[in-house]
Amino acid sequence: MAVAILSIQIYAQDETNYDVVLKLDGEEHIGNVTEMDDNVVKFVHKGESLSYTFKKADIMKITFASGRVEIINEAPEVKEGNSSPGSGLESHHNIIAILPFKYIIDKQSASEEMTYKVQTECYTFLNNHVGELTIQDPITTNATLIKAGINQENVRGYTMGEICNILGVEYIVTGTITQNKTYTSNYQGSSTNAKSGDNKSKTGKIFKSSSSSYSSSTQNFQTAMTMNIYTDKNTNIYSKDHSSFWPTNDAYKITLQYMLKRTPIYKK
Repeated sequence: MAVAILSIQIYAQDETNYDVVLKLDGEEHIGNVTEMDDNVVKFVHKGESLSYTFKKADIMKITFASGRVEIINEAPEVKEGNSSPGSGLESHHNIIAILPFKYIIDKQSASEEMTYKVQTECYTFLNNHVGELTIQDPITTNATLIKAGINQENVRGYTMGEICNILGVEYIVTGTITQNKTYTSNYQGSSTNAKSGDNKSKTGKIFKSSSSSYSSSTQNFQTAMTMNIYTDKNTNIYSKDHSSFWPTNDAYKITLQYMLKRTPIYKK
């Protein structure tokens, strides 16, 4: 998983400084678009100076360094017997992908490791409750996103229908968790220990006692979750948000299961 995280970070740096040309056959080129007309795109690969000319008819989209995405051609329709990811909408039927959840703690983005953790927990819980549907393994989902140059920084430049087509799925589950610190609970207490002594009086044993006090504090949180499910036709079929009743740091786990049970893809 660390490799995937590192790959996304490196890719994000590339995206900041370079344009990305994605061809219809899945081939990807990173560099700079220097010129574009109605028929061709002139392109220089990063670290090189030689200019190449690509036919627009061969290009699916261009993701510019600014973050803007320009769709040149729609992805090709699937051919009979071809079920590879990104090959067309027909091959997507009954397959679900779960995107890494966005996780915000005190208005700051959590680590990418945390976004993958929630994604995996969502997959683990939902995997046994989808009936005839199939869930794409998160490892496959994340690897495909990386190869397509999609990350948290530029995902807003794509429609969910486009991402469905790239991943080769019919449905996509997305979510955002927002967690903020609230109050601190303080606990105080004391205890007394008594033990018999060695000396005896006329009335019996002499007891010695000792007492101690202790205190502890617990940080409480307010956790809210938003969840959406989209189809490969870019239709939103589920959009809900829910605030957790529990104030604990891992309250998102209960909230995640609560919301998944109420989605149209969940089966008992």
